[in-house]
Amino acid sequence: MMNTFIETLKYFFVISAELILLFMLISMIVELILMYIPADMIQSYLSGKGLKGNFLGALIGSLTPFCACSTIPMTLGFINSGIPFGSTISFLIASPLLNPIIIGMLGVMVGVKAAVIYFVITFLCSVFFGYFMDKTGGVRYLKNQYKKVVSCGCGDDEETSTKPRKLTFKKKITLAFQGAWGSMKPILGYLFIGVAVGALIYGYLPEDFVVRMAGANNPFAVPVAAIIGIPLYIRAETAIPIGLALMQKGMSIGAVVALIIGGAGMAIPEMSLLAGIFKKKMVFMIIAVIFLTAVISGWLFNLFY
Repeated sequence: MMNTFIETLKYFFVISAELILLFMLISMIVELILMYIPADMIQSYLSGKGLKGNFLGALIGSLTPFCACSTIPMTLGFINSGIPFGSTISFLIASPLLNPIIIGMLGVMVGVKAAVIYFVITFLCSVFFGYFMDKTGGVRYLKNQYKKVVSCGCGDDEETSTKPRKLTFKKKITLAFQGAWGSMKPILGYLFIGVAVGALIYGYLPEDFVVRMAGANNPFAVPVAAIIGIPLYIRAETAIPIGLALMQKGMSIGAVVALIIGGAGMAIPEMSLLAGIFKKKMVFMIIAVIFLTAVISGWLFNLFY
């Protein structure tokens, strides 16, 4: 019993240190890259019509290390700037699911192959569903009063977007560190909670129970995991250590991926913010799209990984 407790504590501290280091390093790199990319350049790229706009919307979403509710104000800015609806929706789907933090953590903690498969599947789903929702007339579900900007305080977005690019590299490093820490502080509690839950699963949850309920042989494990992620509001940074522990106990990687996508993309706070921009039918459509992305990704992971 004491050995199990010690192993559980060791898991908690090691995984916590690894995740904090990864988050800070990846966030600093992204902060530095964004210092060299003007906001008007991003908007001009997103103005492309058709699949090109969807592709670029998903690509830019994959480069922005935002939490779900930080994505909403930027989505609103795209709408107000006249960015095509399909490009905006592709960005909205991709941003919380494909940010560099998720990709980096998956690559280091699960494997590069897992990170590549996750990126490709989720990216293609973002492009396709953005294009589909545009072509089916989703823009008509915008509310007339959508211009009211909403925010949840997940990092200092204004400061990050207005950093001067004509600075010494040392100053840019300092600003990048400050920006990364500003993004880290709001989610630190979530991260520790996720690691703590993961450590308890690692130390005490019976393997045969996990294999029976969420193993690769259970076809319902993936959709159930996607649904479970919604009310939990588990950020990807929280879900990954939990998923890592569940995988070590026998949970299929597809179910883990579905849990990450469901929690990161369909969080209740994000949906409440979206309800201020879109009519209810559109919000339900977005929930359905994220759910399908989670299920498709999970099943394909189990098939190919």
